[in-house]
Amino acid sequence: MKTFTKSFMILLIACISLPLSAQDKLLGNIKFPNSGAPEAQKDFIQGVLFLHNFEYADAARSFKKAREKDPEFALAYYGEAKSHNHPIWMEQDRDAAMEVLNQLGATPAERKAKADTEREKDYLHSLEILYGNTPETNGLSKEKRDLAYMQYMAELHEKYPEDDEITSFYGLSILGSAHEGRDFRIYMRAAAVLFNVWNDNQKHPGAAHYLIHSFDDPTHAPLGLPMARAYSEIAPAAAHAQHMTSHIFLAMGMWDDVINANIVARNVQTTRQKELNESTTVCGHYPWWLQYGYMQTGEIEKAGQVLNTCYERIQEDPSSGELWHFAIMRGHQIVDSEDWSAIDEWTADIGSNSPGDRNYLFTKAYASLMSGKAEQARMALSNLMEIDSDDPELQIQRDQIKALMLIEEGNTKEGLSLLEKAVEVESKLPIAFGPPTIIKPSLELYGDVLLDMGRKAEAAEAYNGQLQRTPERRRSMMGHEKAVGS
Repeated sequence: MKTFTKSFMILLIACISLPLSAQDKLLGNIKFPNSGAPEAQKDFIQGVLFLHNFEYADAARSFKKAREKDPEFALAYYGEAKSHNHPIWMEQDRDAAMEVLNQLGATPAERKAKADTEREKDYLHSLEILYGNTPETNGLSKEKRDLAYMQYMAELHEKYPEDDEITSFYGLSILGSAHEGRDFRIYMRAAAVLFNVWNDNQKHPGAAHYLIHSFDDPTHAPLGLPMARAYSEIAPAAAHAQHMTSHIFLAMGMWDDVINANIVARNVQTTRQKELNESTTVCGHYPWWLQYGYMQTGEIEKAGQVLNTCYERIQEDPSSGELWHFAIMRGHQIVDSEDWSAIDEWTADIGSNSPGDRNYLFTKAYASLMSGKAEQARMALSNLMEIDSDDPELQIQRDQIKALMLIEEGNTKEGLSLLEKAVEVESKLPIAFGPPTIIKPSLELYGDVLLDMGRKAEAAEAYNGQLQRTPERRRSMMGHEKAVGS
């Protein structure tokens, strides 16, 4: 039994409403009654706030501190184990999570016995389902466990309708069930749940964050604008929170806001990394969105500066993620600026079947074609064909290059047919949040080709179609202006 009295524990559960520290206030504001020791509360609440802001490493650190201060605090183990599950990103490190849970108890029954209340036992049981430790979920795939977890969270939401944390995590679990990509029905179901928390507490970081994810597509983005405007102020100490606002801004083509949000996100991230004596991220998610924002405002030089910093980093010992980001950033810079000679300026040994090779090779092939270097383009396409992957985006980019080659060789009908196929396949892919990962969107490319052929009305229609998927995209707008001009 814990050193403090049971009556005091009950008092905590009944009426705890902790004043948050200055740092906590920079991450959001929640109430999470629990039976942990008073000295562990600050770290525990901070951990939950970090969880809601997807600052998972910091969440794990905070929960670890909480359980060091109260080794019998079951929810601190729950929180740290939960930090190894990333629903939106479809990532889960079950081994790391189980290493934490096993420190609380060797079996689900032992762990359950350590929780002091029925509600805390229910919280713990949700993780037993998520990580496959129940008879019903043992041996199931992650995807099936996600669905079982979502169903259990729905039951907890009915059981504890006033618990904002259960409601928030239930909404997140719905988003995490979209295994095939964005599904509007799934995302709107999540939003309907999450509005319960947002309406109750508009300082809740999870409510704002998860609603932004629910709405970050061109159709629904206006619904998420109030959350985007609020989230930056809810959690100014969370780099991911600052970046997340730009999910709505990008979906609406609000480029200055995209730029500003990612400058702040990058600066907050850099400050935190320096505090932890970690290397700063100059070739990652926030720089990529920042560079793309600059490209859309026509600030090509500023975009190039962001890319150059990334390029310098990959000359050292880059991670696979850094190589991927370099390849996509290089592609956007060269293709959207139409500076074809730059393929010889930003060169790298990406390596066969590495995460960045698809976009690296596509950019080389495309730029070579645009600058009249057909042999170079054929070599890049040959390398692109050797990639062992069934990624539909890879096939689209292969078909784009093949189509352009056919048209260049005079096989216009066949080339247009192949390009139309690429358009059809891409149009059926779920609309993903963020800058296009198909560097040259197919409808925009189709518009460019039709415009070159003098088929202006058809080109304008193609550009309009692209602008439905990527509002205010600079190249599509420029093409449309040419197509409808005199």
